[in-house]
Amino acid sequence: MSVPGFNPSPAAGLSRHPTPNGGAAPLYQNGPGQTYPLMQSQAGYGAPHPHYNSAPGHYAQMPKKAPPVNNQYGMNYYQNNNQQPMQTTARPEMAPVFRAPQVHSSRPPVSSQVVGPTSNVSMSSASPLHTGPPQPGSYPASAGYYGGSMPLVGPAGTSAQGFPPLSALATVPSAPNSAYPTVSFPSAPGSSQYGTLPSSQTSAASHNLVGTGPTPSSVSTAPRAPLQQVSLGHSVTSSWPSSAAVSAPPSYSGNFPGTIAAINSKANTGADSSSTTSSASPVPNNYEALEGGSYPDTSSKLPPGPPVSQASKVAKPFGYGYPSLQPAYQQTPAPCSHPTNFQSFNPSSPGYQQDSKPYPTMNQLSADLGGLSLPALQLEALRPVNLMQDRNILPSTEVQAPLPNLSTDLKKANCSSDSFRCTLTNIPQTQALLNKAKLPLGLLLHPFRDLTQLPVITSNTIVRCRSCRTYINPFVSFLDQRRWKCNLCYRVNDVPEEFMYNPLTRSYGEPHKRPEVQNSTVEFIASSDYMLRPPQPAVYLFVLDVSHNAVEAGYLNVLCQSLLENLDKLPGDTRTRVGFITFDSTIHFYNLQEGLSQPQMLVVSDIEDVFLPTPDSLLVNLKESKELVKDLLNALPCMFTNTRETHSALGPALQAAFKLMSATGGRVSVFQTQLPSLGAGLLHSREDPNQRSSAKVVQHLGPATDFYKKLALDCSGQQIAVDLFLLSSQYSDLASLACVSKYSAGSIFYYPSFHHVHNPVQAEKFQKDLRRYFTRKIGFEAVMRIRCTKGLSIHTFHGNFFVRSTDLLSLANVNPDSGFAVQMSIEESLADTALVCFQAALLYTSSKGKRRIRVHTLCLPVVSQLNDVFAGADVQAITCLLANMAVDRAISSNLSDSRDALVNAVVDSLSAYRSATSSLQQSGVIAPYSLRLFPLYVLALLKQKALRTGTSTRLDDRVFAMCEFKCQPLQQIMRMIHPNFYRIDNLTDEGALHVNDSIVPQPPILQLSAERLTREGAFLMDCGSVLYLWVGKSCDVTFISDVLGYPNHASIPQNMTQIPELETPSSERTRSFITWLQENRSFNPVLCIVKDDTSAKTNFFQLLIEDRTEAALSYYEFLLHIQQQISK
Repeated sequence: MSVPGFNPSPAAGLSRHPTPNGGAAPLYQNGPGQTYPLMQSQAGYGAPHPHYNSAPGHYAQMPKKAPPVNNQYGMNYYQNNNQQPMQTTARPEMAPVFRAPQVHSSRPPVSSQVVGPTSNVSMSSASPLHTGPPQPGSYPASAGYYGGSMPLVGPAGTSAQGFPPLSALATVPSAPNSAYPTVSFPSAPGSSQYGTLPSSQTSAASHNLVGTGPTPSSVSTAPRAPLQQVSLGHSVTSSWPSSAAVSAPPSYSGNFPGTIAAINSKANTGADSSSTTSSASPVPNNYEALEGGSYPDTSSKLPPGPPVSQASKVAKPFGYGYPSLQPAYQQTPAPCSHPTNFQSFNPSSPGYQQDSKPYPTMNQLSADLGGLSLPALQLEALRPVNLMQDRNILPSTEVQAPLPNLSTDLKKANCSSDSFRCTLTNIPQTQALLNKAKLPLGLLLHPFRDLTQLPVITSNTIVRCRSCRTYINPFVSFLDQRRWKCNLCYRVNDVPEEFMYNPLTRSYGEPHKRPEVQNSTVEFIASSDYMLRPPQPAVYLFVLDVSHNAVEAGYLNVLCQSLLENLDKLPGDTRTRVGFITFDSTIHFYNLQEGLSQPQMLVVSDIEDVFLPTPDSLLVNLKESKELVKDLLNALPCMFTNTRETHSALGPALQAAFKLMSATGGRVSVFQTQLPSLGAGLLHSREDPNQRSSAKVVQHLGPATDFYKKLALDCSGQQIAVDLFLLSSQYSDLASLACVSKYSAGSIFYYPSFHHVHNPVQAEKFQKDLRRYFTRKIGFEAVMRIRCTKGLSIHTFHGNFFVRSTDLLSLANVNPDSGFAVQMSIEESLADTALVCFQAALLYTSSKGKRRIRVHTLCLPVVSQLNDVFAGADVQAITCLLANMAVDRAISSNLSDSRDALVNAVVDSLSAYRSATSSLQQSGVIAPYSLRLFPLYVLALLKQKALRTGTSTRLDDRVFAMCEFKCQPLQQIMRMIHPNFYRIDNLTDEGALHVNDSIVPQPPILQLSAERLTREGAFLMDCGSVLYLWVGKSCDVTFISDVLGYPNHASIPQNMTQIPELETPSSERTRSFITWLQENRSFNPVLCIVKDDTSAKTNFFQLLIEDRTEAALSYYEFLLHIQQQISK
């Protein structure tokens, strides 16, 4: 028996609708999803029309539970219609599509004049008068790339995703305003052991708002800088049709029985489901036609291929070799990648139990687990460890990903674990076996990470399976020189004539030696067949808060200086365009057109009807207007020095940015320092400081309004990603603001208590982050699809993106620092195959205007025994996937349920292992060696800011930690969860690495416990984004003087963030090690010196997760709790 937590299987009585190759994707999955029916491309594709239509959209005020609403997106790009069916029902009828008429604007051209230093700027305007109350989410879409607007039927709502508790017959409530609306896809009976929460949706009445009339607007601005300020005027009469809302299908609620057996038995009956999505439309949309999906009727439209024998259907081999077919693979013993290094534990140590019963030998264990002859690596991973006795389980070096039990050739060809990682390196043969192991099955991806070596292939023919559209890879089988068998759907395909030639060896007739078949990670240069429009240029728009709060924080100085230094390093080519918008209670545009003597500042005070004063001169070619851009960056920090504006009109500024960027797409970088207080999207403080230490309920983890989410959906539709930089000293409702980045595939950066003088640590971190942000690689208008072997199904995605057409992720921007996670289930038995494969294909436009496809392929063995499943468990991947799932549960349900679910995951998996090994009857907590760190990692996760209770935690801090779990790659998440801890006052060259002619010491990793600290030492804690250097009061004076450059401990300054370059051996070793840590990741962490009397001391000691705190258990106490739960 276990505490309420993760539900090992879906709700009883839920049916599963099978979907082709990979399963259906959620319609809202951390970025809502939509299905796209096919819309034919317009005639004359490829040539821009001389006139652009504007497709205005109008949003109705959404009730608290966000019913489905249709929106008219300015989707000239996609030329298709889009409806979001609810995930809880069968496929609904398509809603009527409303075409937006041409909007005829009568705004006259802006008259420009030079305004003197003391001049006032007046502006009159006439704007549409709405017949109803102002709608904060209302704004028109700007002209698209081509003429003719194609409105998009809007999303139907969100569905909360979480982990149903195991409490008997507990009705799971729906979660309004879920910040991460993860959704479960259709999957097989008895599918994922971690279920999903159904959602309840309401419908919105259809409506139309049409209004005309003048609205006077005036602006009076004080002189801000030596820029030209121009007087603006406009007059417009327009009709604003809104799309009709679609009535939602009926909503359902489900009861979740309390026992796993009951759930499994009922789930296998195939009863009606309330947590599955409708199946994908068999008709592909434009993007489906590009990247290529798998459709039920695809094969009927293709010319028949070579006949496939029955034998080839059964034996599904991998690898190449012709004319005869190679055997699948041989399970040869692999070298052990897990260091044993278990120190003998002193039984007399306080608190740890001694067990007199001996452990079984490896032969006894193997016999007990089925008598199989397991490789040495598998046996070592299965070795039982009594966590109550063996305390020193933490390895002295970083934990490495387990190696799959594959043949040497397949292991060499496999994808790097840094790019593609599975929670189980041995895939269970059936869902029943997966349920029995009580471990989650999922993938963690880092698809666009920086690579030092990447095969780039330029070919007129990109070879793909004609059925499932899988890209050819090292794990396909060549039946002969002219035929190859797909490793995902097993279709036999012809080898194109061009593919017979190998450009590397310049030989003919050896297709199996081409680079696509030799490398599991490759990048193709795509042809025009993979384009919906000419590749867009790199476009960067900076939206800057210049209110009084922002000026006081001083971030503008850091930002402008960093951008000046890196202006020539922005990714792009001669077409690169940039623009700037600043805002306080008004919106300020900047005319940077080539030929001006200085930038012009254009002030728009009508934030209820934001318009672009000079649309053609606000985004300018960087190369042509570089001097004007530099002038503006030099002037900006001083322009608003004396401002008294305290309000922030963030929502209208984002609306203006959307209008400005809609024609091309690109990246919007938003810098915000306070709670938005004016116009659309205004927010009110929801945090109660008295509840920060609450051990029960943590409220307001979800958004307060759907304005930012709907705006993000519009941005995603126009290939615009919004990156948010929040530099705040007070509560700013990150839970609401973050939606603009989550759903547009953007990034979120957070700097609490930022001040350029009073908080040097945050100021330095901001500066370092900007340097990376401005210069890192970027991909535009990207889509990504993950395919898997027939029989497997992907049912949940995690990350920042927009889900398009069930399993196609839309990424307006993709960057090398973002990670993704997916949950999977086993729909059909994998008994007929020895291996399964997963393939992630990322189609994007490079900053140089090249269309590229990056493909990663991962191969893993299939096993039929429970012990093999445990042997292949990847504890770090499991922990990171559970962290994503726990965040969803915390938002959709509550924090307490999420924490219970994590504890239950440990209890269930260790109970399953104990039950499978009947000879293990010792008292204590017994875990297989592969999962020995599982309880420790879960305890660390429970003490992390995102999920901890009882410890004072600011709401924005908690929400940001949750955002980090959802979008960071695995290695960064693990540093956040369980930091690495080193002693560095006694570094030596023993075991050092030699990197670039320098020696990097490698001190052992220590347990995160205060008992490892001594006042005589200096200790470094690597938390991912920050390095804490704790210097004891009695630390050796020689170390302090040789490394820190101060005579004694008392003289070390509190705000020290740099280690001086001293010509001493100790200084060189210390700097070499810290520099190696900083450069071994994307964003360089800042260094923070911790003394006994500094404020950073509290944060440092909170990260010693093995120790007891007032609000949390120690590691040993947590093990006792786990033991108690297992024994129930």
